[in-house]
Amino acid sequence: MTAGVRCVLMRGGTSKGAYFLAEDLPDDQGTRDDLLLRVMGTPDPRQIDGLGGAVPVTSKVAIVSPATGPDRDIDYLFLQLGVGEPTVSDRQTCGNILAGVGQFAVERGLVPAGAERTTVRIRLVNTDSIAVATFPTPGGTVDYRGATAISGVPGTAAPVELDFTDTEGSVCGSLLPTGNVCDEIDGIQVTCVDNGMPVVVARAADLGISGYEPAGELDADTVLADRIQSLRTRAGTLMGLGDVTSSSVPKTTLVAAPRDGGAICTRTFIPVRPHPSIGVLGGVSVVTALLLPAAVGSELVVPPADGAPVEIEHPTGKLAVAVDLDDSVPPRVRRSTVLRTARKLFDGTVFPRP
Repeated sequence: MTAGVRCVLMRGGTSKGAYFLAEDLPDDQGTRDDLLLRVMGTPDPRQIDGLGGAVPVTSKVAIVSPATGPDRDIDYLFLQLGVGEPTVSDRQTCGNILAGVGQFAVERGLVPAGAERTTVRIRLVNTDSIAVATFPTPGGTVDYRGATAISGVPGTAAPVELDFTDTEGSVCGSLLPTGNVCDEIDGIQVTCVDNGMPVVVARAADLGISGYEPAGELDADTVLADRIQSLRTRAGTLMGLGDVTSSSVPKTTLVAAPRDGGAICTRTFIPVRPHPSIGVLGGVSVVTALLLPAAVGSELVVPPADGAPVEIEHPTGKLAVAVDLDDSVPPRVRRSTVLRTARKLFDGTVFPRP
């Protein structure tokens, strides 16, 4: 690998990651993971000798390959790399990084561009579900410029519409993997849900915080981190995920009443460090949980106007999520929709640490 590896560094939503074609990486998983750790600069809390930005949301990888089935255009494998620890996890997908996958596929020639807009059907390899990304390609060329702003990202960019189907239970096997809308763990009431991302939802007040603290304050709260780790590891067992001590799933989201015009206020942890905003599929799962009658935190929600998406308040703004549930008991998810943006930062060759 002294000649380096073809790579695009891209911001997808409120995350940043390295995008690769599968053909440009080693076939052997162990060799591939070792290479990616060296590319990212892991293990090192600063990731000073690699592309990583020293936090989980900037230590991510997308691996894209041609479609392996008739119902999709491309396959997308997401890998979450550790920062201070040499870990590579494929136990979850990432909806933020997904926001740049379709554009990457067009630029690498895997998908032809439309004259004005391009729609790409993407198989999320981690969860074996389908997402549909639509983005502007005026004149048959990907255009990252636009007037759409999303919270947590400065400036504006072109809109990327993400529609999710078949995400219900995609990691745990069912929407409510414990079989209950409400469980009690460590004396805390929780709702465990999986609509594309396993999430443990609890009231912030039940863990002794307001739910409005800035991320930096939460990051310094070691007692809270220990309680969240205990909560999520016990929940992981109940959700059928086994020992999740060293895994980034399930995520934990603490909810509070909204105070900035949204429907609910959230603080999310991956796995125990506070997220600067909230993940796309994490947000989808949280909204799904809060729409269920008697779910933990559902009494805190300020319902949006009919037909409007649910606006989730997070430390750097809001995320609008639309979840369409049917009337069955328990409800089934028809589809979920989120609007994101993405921007190519560089396209070239990355040289891994020796």
